[in-house]
Amino acid sequence: MAELKYFTGSMNSGKSTMALQEHHSRGGQGVLYTKQDRAGSGIISSRLGLKATAAEVGDDLDLYDDIAERNVPYVIMDEAQFLSHKQVGQLAGVVDGMKIDVYCYGILTDFQGQLFPGSKRLVELADKIEVLPVYARCWCGNRATHNARVVDGVMVYRGEQVHIGGNESYTTLCRHHFMAGVA
Repeated sequence: MAELKYFTGSMNSGKSTMALQEHHSRGGQGVLYTKQDRAGSGIISSRLGLKATAAEVGDDLDLYDDIAERNVPYVIMDEAQFLSHKQVGQLAGVVDGMKIDVYCYGILTDFQGQLFPGSKRLVELADKIEVLPVYARCWCGNRATHNARVVDGVMVYRGEQVHIGGNESYTTLCRHHFMAGVA
């Protein structure tokens, strides 16, 4: 039976690496999608240096129709937190209507601790949600669960929900230190 799975973790927890590994282990015959990867349009990139070409998901892309045209055995979606409510519903439709496995990878919350729209809808619809077993660490050594936005090394609390960046723009913190810094 096909499933919609959501794999999640903080930044630096290996989500993109796992997405590429899943694609490789299944023979590379499925379709890779991404939305707003820090390496640029149409690329899934891992901090370990792994990269693959992927279809870039724009705001107006109907994923159901696009996947139907591709006739693939599975779908891998990286940066799934950036999907719209409607696009996550389209992926659920792929699972139910086409009987194709869909694996989504992304973070749950933004720099203010709020769910991203795509993550929220995936939590509502996914058949399985898995927190990755590999995780980043907070500076204190505890498991990092939140992503804090930083400017010149200082946490910021205002700004657009989406700001694409890597370690220069974000740091991972445990809940305690994330909450201690929230204004």
